[in-house]
Formats: sequence, C-alpha cells, structure tokens
Amino acid sequence: MQVILLTDLANLGHKDDIINVKPGYGRNYLIPQGYAILATESAKKVVAENIKQRAHKEAKLKAEAQELATKLENLKLTIGAKTSSSGKIFGSVNNIMVSEALQAQGFEIDRKKIALKEIKEVGTHTAVIKLHRDVKVNVEFEVVSE
Repeated sequence: MQVILLTDLANLGHKDDIINVKPGYGRNYLIPQGYAILATESAKKVVAENIKQRAHKEAKLKAEAQELATKLENLKLTIGAKTSSSGKIFGSVNNIMVSEALQAQGFEIDRKKIALKEIKEVGTHTAVIKLHRDVKVNVEFEVVSE
C-alpha cells in the first residue's frame, strides 16, 4: 500500500515522501492519526506541484542549516554532572542538558533534534544534531564533575 507522508516520521520518511507500508499499518495507524494520506494519482500530482513550489524555500532553509552546522562543528561544550568518586554519573546526561548548554552558548536548538547514546561516565562524548533532513552535525561535549 502506498501512502504520502504529511509529517516527518523517524525511521519511516520525511514529509511528502511516497512510501510503501503494510495495509494494516497504513489504514489503522498512519491515516487515522493524520500522518499520511492514501497515494492516489491525484494526490501524487498535488504533492509533486507542492514540492516544485517549495523548492526555493527549501534551498534557503538548507543553506541556513549548513551555516549553523559550520558554527556548531567547532563548538566545545562543557556539561556538569554530579558524580561519584570513581567518575560514574548519578543518573545520565540527556538531550535536555545538551540543549541547555547550547542555549547558554547562544544556539536555539530543540532537544528533539539532538540524538545521544546513554552517557553515564565523565569524559568527552559526541551528540548528533539533525538541523535539516540533509544536514546533520556532530557536536563534541565534555562531561565534568560538579
């Protein structure tokens, strides 16, 4: 079953992508939740026209994301966390803490765009920030003991 996505969905696709899904997933979840519509010929034509009209705006957004990515690549963040004497963190460092550290440096980045592995030790780690569908940047940060 082919559907057209109305929003970006992780591990599935981006807005206006035409994807194949199992019929039950499409009819029982994606379409009723408003995440997708059925990919009929007329709907495909409408999506193609929308993509054509939006191409210029999309190029501008991508250029802004590239510019921000170059600024973020050279950035060094320091995040303080409460630790034990052996260097283990009580709890863990999450994307909210990274987002707050970026805000302190003057960058407004939504926490949902930041992907981290589980961090439970003091040291240098890397966060992946998805600024645009085609632009991802790795930001290194150091976790220190408070």
